[in-house]
Amino acid sequence: MTVKRLFAILFIFAATALAWFALGGSVVARTGKSDYALTQAVTALWGGEHRQAAPEAYFCRKRTVFETVKEEDAEGQEITRRIEKEVTDRIPIPLTAGRIAVDLELEHRRKGLLWYDTYAVAFHGTYRVEAPEDVDGPVRLAFTFPSDQAIYDDFSFQVDGNEAPAATDLAQGLRSEVDLAPGQEALIEVGYRSRGLDTWRYLFAPQGVANVRNFDLTMTTDFSEIDFPADTLSPSTKTRSGDGWQLAWTFDNLVSGKAIGMDLPNRLNPGPLTSRITFFAPVSLLFFITVMIVLGVLKHLELHPAHYFFLSTAFFAFHLLLAYLVDHLSIHLAFGIASVVSIGLVVSYLRLVCGIRRALTYAGGAQLVFLVLFSYAFFFEGYTGLTVTVGAILTLFLLMQLTGRVDWEQVFAKPVVREATRIPETSG
Repeated sequence: MTVKRLFAILFIFAATALAWFALGGSVVARTGKSDYALTQAVTALWGGEHRQAAPEAYFCRKRTVFETVKEEDAEGQEITRRIEKEVTDRIPIPLTAGRIAVDLELEHRRKGLLWYDTYAVAFHGTYRVEAPEDVDGPVRLAFTFPSDQAIYDDFSFQVDGNEAPAATDLAQGLRSEVDLAPGQEALIEVGYRSRGLDTWRYLFAPQGVANVRNFDLTMTTDFSEIDFPADTLSPSTKTRSGDGWQLAWTFDNLVSGKAIGMDLPNRLNPGPLTSRITFFAPVSLLFFITVMIVLGVLKHLELHPAHYFFLSTAFFAFHLLLAYLVDHLSIHLAFGIASVVSIGLVVSYLRLVCGIRRALTYAGGAQLVFLVLFSYAFFFEGYTGLTVTVGAILTLFLLMQLTGRVDWEQVFAKPVVREATRIPETSG
């Protein structure tokens, strides 16, 4: 091994790294470009994110107000007039109790290079409202749908057992009225089955801070990986239920501007995963080249820079094939095919250089560890960095032990060029 050869190998490594960055960038661009359009398509086909707000109760009270307005008379002079106007105030009535049951069923949908967290939801809520002492006129009730891009099957909205009249504009939700004497209660029931995307939320009020009394929400899931969106309340109790959980939020008298929510578990997304593996590829190749150089010193298996060029292209073939297989196959199957192809390229090439045994043992083994296993660590979200770190430290330890007694001065010494000795001709 000479310094000149080492720089040639480093140049090949740098060029391959640039090709990987270009490939990783193309995967990111393909994923990002299609994400917005595909999200819109999934939302239109399946339904959007649900933000279910509690029904609102209120009554209206009219009052007279006086305003001062400035006008111009016929001669252009400014005059001031005091006018009388009648305005209607909306007086909110807090709900006195709420019992809600929510059933979430996870159903992932794949579009392009991404999986989307779609779900089916069954919602049923029972509420009580009490007319205040100063009630003036009928109590009005309003219910808003959680998403305007969803369907609602078996929908029911009842007040004291009577179905509310059909709405003319569902985008505005449903409105109903009930005549209540001061202190009299009404029972509100609402239920439906629908489908949504990504997260489900329950809001105590459409906006702002709400006072919640005698509240109980029970949520049942058919998935075990539960997570709660930011700015939402943690459940009061959690109980395992089959493959999922039964979660309960119970409050006697709560004042809060936060919501209750569930972030549906993500499935491994082929696009982002492939881009992360591709951007990490130079690290894998660096380990592989280092091991092959050390083995060349220890086992007299010195490779020419041209050999490293073809080995680098075989590494690149893994990511190139993976990037376009994931469009058509599952990520695990695409990963397996790309691994077999890349290792096959390396081993079948090096068997011509150093024999099948060395090609399988040294090159094939190193590629399995640094390309395949290091890349597969990205499938375990949250453990990738730790896995690669442990593997790197173990590799470093092994190389340090193997090369501790190597005379590097001799390894990088310039080869001695001996002048050929001319054999004198002999007369015949």
